[in-house]
Amino acid sequence: MNPRPGMERRTAPRVNNSISLKIMMGDEHLVAETKNISSSGAYCRVSRYLEPMTRLGLTLLLPFRRGTKVVTRKVSCGGVVVRTENIPDSEEFYTAVFFNDISPRDSKTLGEFIGGLLGDGGI
Repeated sequence: MNPRPGMERRTAPRVNNSISLKIMMGDEHLVAETKNISSSGAYCRVSRYLEPMTRLGLTLLLPFRRGTKVVTRKVSCGGVVVRTENIPDSEEFYTAVFFNDISPRDSKTLGEFIGGLLGDGGI
């Protein structure tokens, strides 16, 4: 229970950004787009319902700007579905995923990407 209603419980800053995301569940693969992302998770639009607490494999393609070029860096991690919501007038769903298994290297890359979008350097 949240002791202070209305208080933000998230500790990692989020950025609203559409990033391509590959979701793997055993032999099934889905392609999704993030609505927002932080260093600890992502909120994305997916084509089917994903049950909360489902474990996922994730691959994010992060577009880093280097001068006039865009370089895509891949981040792979494990995640757990924490929430799935119907999108009104759509057959798709918004799904919140917590990154529960990410290497220090990929975590650093993701942090640099988010920091760049927040104006803290990175891209």
